[in-house]
Amino acid sequence: MLEYVVRQTAAYMESMPKQIRKKSGQFFTSIETARFMAGLFAIPVQPEITILDPGAGTGILTAALLERISEIPAVERVHIICYETDEKIIPLLEDNLRYVTARCSKQTDYELRALNYITSQENVFNGGLFPELGVTCDLCIGNPPYMKIGKDAPEAKAMSEICYGAPNLYFLFAAMSLFNVCDGGELVYIIPRSWTSGIYFKHFRHYLFSHGVIEQIHLFTSRDKVFDTEQVLQETMIIKMRKQRQVPSYILVTSSESNCDFQHLQQISLPYSAVVSGTDQYVFLMTNHREVEAVCLLNTLPYTLPDLGMKMKTGLTVDFREKASLRNTKVDGAVPLFFAQHIKDGHVCFPIGKDGEYLLPPRKGLVQPNSNYLFVRRFTAKEEKHRLQCGIYLAEQFPQYEIISTQNKINFIDNTEHTLSKDTVYGLYVLFNSTLYDIYYRVLNGSTQVNATEINHMPVPAISVIEELGRALLRKSDITAKTCDQILEGFLHGKNQRSANLS
Repeated sequence: MLEYVVRQTAAYMESMPKQIRKKSGQFFTSIETARFMAGLFAIPVQPEITILDPGAGTGILTAALLERISEIPAVERVHIICYETDEKIIPLLEDNLRYVTARCSKQTDYELRALNYITSQENVFNGGLFPELGVTCDLCIGNPPYMKIGKDAPEAKAMSEICYGAPNLYFLFAAMSLFNVCDGGELVYIIPRSWTSGIYFKHFRHYLFSHGVIEQIHLFTSRDKVFDTEQVLQETMIIKMRKQRQVPSYILVTSSESNCDFQHLQQISLPYSAVVSGTDQYVFLMTNHREVEAVCLLNTLPYTLPDLGMKMKTGLTVDFREKASLRNTKVDGAVPLFFAQHIKDGHVCFPIGKDGEYLLPPRKGLVQPNSNYLFVRRFTAKEEKHRLQCGIYLAEQFPQYEIISTQNKINFIDNTEHTLSKDTVYGLYVLFNSTLYDIYYRVLNGSTQVNATEINHMPVPAISVIEELGRALLRKSDITAKTCDQILEGFLHGKNQRSANLS
């Protein structure tokens, strides 16, 4: 059954240009991924099962799950509910559904709902009348559309309680699917991993973990091999959830390089509280014991930057919007405009002969005091060894300026009330230039962008300890990551030793 649907899908893809499908967020699941996802379900031993496939596309996931259910003797009847609104693909979906239901060994029927999956259930989701407009299923399998929508889009308004800013359709689909699953039922979705942290997904995470629990996570270590036929670069994961309140003791985390090597899985069983952690319910995506150790070590630290009066912020100047105010050389009234390129081997080097590295500030909002900062690049290449790439900025290096500016592709840490001391800046550098913090951040956020929100949620020691780490670095002859690792690990080892002695 599944091979037939995949062949039909391949023919459709050849006839429909990728750019047209991309506009509706339409990327099809590979046969290997579909079978893996179907295999994650614990099929209930009962006579009748209802399965739901929201945004069904050509029916690949439905076919995979139906194949799996066909192997369960206790199941006698299967009812399929598919949602799809793309008029170009509905005829193919209907043909595929007719084919698989006719050949299934179980008594099988289907509903094809050519309705907007989100807005058609708005009333029932928000506790209104007409529950018949909703749906209840035992098992839900999905590859939702990946598409940003406006905050005033009908779908966003229909599920306003889980939206913050401009949402993405994929997490609205996931939340609605969990709503549709019956108590004790299961949900398996392939989605981007961006929802696991950050303020934009906070309400979604709260909804998710108020109604269900994660039982298994599958991670892909290569972001360009999940939808390889589509040439999509996306940090993607597969998540299995159960609709229940009781939290399991452990979560199984598996990983593979691509969508074709599910036979060679890496796996680790992790305490649930280590994966879903903190008041904001961040999800830590760890795949090995080294990552577990880093997260557990740093989570013993008692503070965050905002707790200490500090904060990471994004650079102030979007240079391409201020072209008229940029200068290549120093002129009267111009201030340095610091770019990521000015961060070199832990230091901030200026000038470097870069175009537009001076700014004639047209307004106050583009400048900041010439104070002490820790600069951090916002963007790095996926293949680079360190995601967190830092530069120590000291005002004393540029005494001729009272104000400076920062381009928006770097972040900076400062204190809103007073200047950071030199010891503090060096201590912050020890933290964020270390391997432990780099691992922690990669686990927390899988993208190549360093977001200030996540950094401001990362644990840090007391300010006195940060200053002590800074003084230790100032006594060293180099400021490499290796040196930072030695200093930080020395502190953490001493901290753990002191705790052991007290106990």
